[in-house]
Amino acid sequence: MLQIAHDSRSRGLVDTRVKVQARIIHGYRRVFRIAGEGPPLLLIHGIGDNSRTWDEVMPTLARNHLVIAPDLLGHGCSDKPRADYSVAAYANGMRDLLSTLDIDRVTLVGHSLGGGVAMQFAYQFPERTERMVLISSGGAGRDVSPVLRAAALPGAHVAVAGLRLPGARRAIRMAVAVLERLDTGLGVDAVDLNRVIEALPDHTARSAFIRTLRSVVDWHGQVVTMLDRSYLVRGMPTLLMWGPRDSVLPVEHAHKAHAAMPGSRLEIFDDAGHFPFRTDPARFVGLLEDFCASTEASTWSVDQWRELLRTGRAGARTDERGVFSRDLRLDSERSAT
Repeated sequence: MLQIAHDSRSRGLVDTRVKVQARIIHGYRRVFRIAGEGPPLLLIHGIGDNSRTWDEVMPTLARNHLVIAPDLLGHGCSDKPRADYSVAAYANGMRDLLSTLDIDRVTLVGHSLGGGVAMQFAYQFPERTERMVLISSGGAGRDVSPVLRAAALPGAHVAVAGLRLPGARRAIRMAVAVLERLDTGLGVDAVDLNRVIEALPDHTARSAFIRTLRSVVDWHGQVVTMLDRSYLVRGMPTLLMWGPRDSVLPVEHAHKAHAAMPGSRLEIFDDAGHFPFRTDPARFVGLLEDFCASTEASTWSVDQWRELLRTGRAGARTDERGVFSRDLRLDSERSAT
């Protein structure tokens, strides 16, 4: 449906229709949704998901922004090759997609795995990052859903392949219906988790899902972290959003990330689980719009970057001796590069 909004900045009528486009990059088809005009927002979805997860918020955001929501490689309608599905590779893919669209700088909005990709992008390409919004983001602690830990184990692909068996989808729908009636975090996210599962019976999607998962999770939990270099966001506007009933990545991670990121802002969505932007899209859009309007885009300089690297975690939470707190150190032992 055509949605037209009048921009208060007097740009005239803004077409907020979401269009599906694609680019061939390094020989692979990358599909993305795009809408609106203005300062660019890059919306990055989580593992097993796709760009349609942003359907409820894209048209509204497009009133004042150029909004780009890609299907990550191995997800949605993008190609699913036997490829590098690491967080760093995804960050490179985001840079290359933006380059083909002639977008030099962007505000990053990442959910779950997408939050880890956003943080990695900001680390690799700070000169191209204006702001960062992390939603129920990966990379802020080892804890992760036991289901994802199990799916990362050797042989788990056989169990995932069982989703294609007759009756499997019906059984999953019945389980989802039961979960929806339970007052639990899984119940809050049941519909969205089922949406992700529904995409997995395709064998190329299953393979990409397992490869992506194993790049960030093992049986111990998450194997990458953003906490060890979070001090580098000093001077970069950063907003964290989380649901207190998140059963995938616990809300405690929000507080760890907030403590590790000097000057960051934290918003907790009451009664939300792992998908706060879908639980309360109006609040999400309002917070994101206010955040963009009330903060200046980050400016990057070589000298500032060098100084931050030299001084390290100064400004992050420390104990009475000025030492980075033990729980953050433990969660920072392994990291993406």
